[in-house]
Amino acid sequence: MIARSATAFSTSAAAAFAPATRKTRSDSANGSDMVLKNSRFEDEIGSQPPLGFFDPLGFLDDADDARFNRLRYVELKHGRVCMLAILGHIVTTGGVRLPGDIDYHGTSFDSIPAGIAALHKVPPAGLLQMFLFTGFLELGVMKDITGDGESVGDFRNDLIDFGWDTFTPEEQERKQAIELNNGRAAQMGILGLLVHEMLPSHDPYMINNLFGAPIDFNAGF
Repeated sequence: MIARSATAFSTSAAAAFAPATRKTRSDSANGSDMVLKNSRFEDEIGSQPPLGFFDPLGFLDDADDARFNRLRYVELKHGRVCMLAILGHIVTTGGVRLPGDIDYHGTSFDSIPAGIAALHKVPPAGLLQMFLFTGFLELGVMKDITGDGESVGDFRNDLIDFGWDTFTPEEQERKQAIELNNGRAAQMGILGLLVHEMLPSHDPYMINNLFGAPIDFNAGF
């Protein structure tokens, strides 16, 4: 089965990150008031059913807005990278390759397997180029260059919009929640693919077998 994942470089108004009021309740057992262990960020975008606010390691305990924004920025970036990783894994597993050779020694793109195995086949110079290109994107492109970003993760930089400014605040919030959820699912998904690839079967799509649609992963490599 081929799944599709798309990354939406979406933003929302700054009001979407306004902190929620900390809730209190009365403990009927002893009659004393006690503060619930709810974060002031429990009503932020991404805090939704079925888990609601989920911070088991307490990263947001006593956190301020700056720390929340930093963690949200990291979450968005990891999610976007993993969505691209999932897409790349699926596409290369499907046999799609660039034409020509990857180096001057006649190593064709068609000879490079998918997944982790590719790291052992791509020439060192190719890996270095990918590393440098990723660094270039990280330091010079994928950031709020103009300073006009409306929220964390807004990298439009007055170049792209995709109609974002025409959406209502409710639509913007919904699309931002979709991106967060897709990114979270992709992080778990790419982790699952890589773990399955390292198992004795070396089959990241082993679950497909359960549904009668096996994938002949890296056949011929």
